Amino acid sequence: MNQEHLYKLTTEWTGNRGNGTSSYTTYDRNYTVKVEHKNDLFCSSDPAFRGDKTLYNPEDFLISSLSACHMLWYLHLCADAGIIVVDYTDNASGILVQIEGKGGHFSEVTLNPIATVAEESMLELANELHQKAHEKCFIANSVNFKVMIKPNSRVQNKLT
Repeated sequence: MNQEHLYKLTTEWTGNRGNGTSSYTTYDRNYTVKVEHKNDLFCSSDPAFRGDKTLYNPEDFLISSLSACHMLWYLHLCADAGIIVVDYTDNASGILVQIEGKGGHFSEVTLNPIATVAEESMLELANELHQKAHEKCFIANSVNFKVMIKPNSRVQNKLT
């Protein structure tokens, strides 16, 4: 049986300096994302698009969503398979291509997860489960660009 889940939030622009969008340079790109029962997120556009470099931007959120979704599926699959993950880090990156006069798009995102497992006997399956996690990731299944996974698994206090 298929299930649907509804997600709701409010995005509120906070960058009006008093004259609204009277010109491209007269307003800030800052905004707040509000989700019921959660802390507000103070955001902006990327600095390349006149945003505040100290705030999160939509591009950060897209890459973060891919990375987090992969991690959550991966941890789930490892738990089901008896793989004990004791630490997990992903140094993800993405490439945004701007097209003159047409906007732009992401051409790819690369996830570089480093999973630390409890025992060496778990390494092989730990690495294999990244592909299954990628196939199940809701966010990766929703984008129209390549998401590459370059996993690296370790045993506690050992790099492989």
